[in-house]
Amino acid sequence: MKSRLFLAGAAVFMAAIPVTAHHSFAAEYDAQALVTLTGVVSKVEWTNPHAYIYVDVKDASGKVTTWGMEGYPPNTLTRTGFTRHIVTAGDTITITGYRARDNAARAAAREVTTADGKKYNFGPAAQEAPNSSKGAKQ
Repeated sequence: MKSRLFLAGAAVFMAAIPVTAHHSFAAEYDAQALVTLTGVVSKVEWTNPHAYIYVDVKDASGKVTTWGMEGYPPNTLTRTGFTRHIVTAGDTITITGYRARDNAARAAAREVTTADGKKYNFGPAAQEAPNSSKGAKQ
């Protein structure tokens, strides 16, 4: 009896793990804080639940900051025509996204522009937080 109870509890715990791994856009990112960055890709992670592009961005003083840009899951990217070979380490790109609420150097990516000028969606449009009005800073 105790082993059945333990197994049932373990099954519930394991089933809940994927739920905690996903997050709300509005909880992490600011839909009013659009950033546009140009830099050199240092790494691309083609992983679930989201793909990431890491971009080394140099400011006016020459200081380099690596930005983590979160995108769609790899399966969604592939279905929309964004393959893993479009952006690779060493490429110079321009990427837009919605900045993290904690002001870390990360964002929910929206659009990638490659060096040849082609534009690709890497993530969804911003989602407004409930009870927010357009243009209002939360």
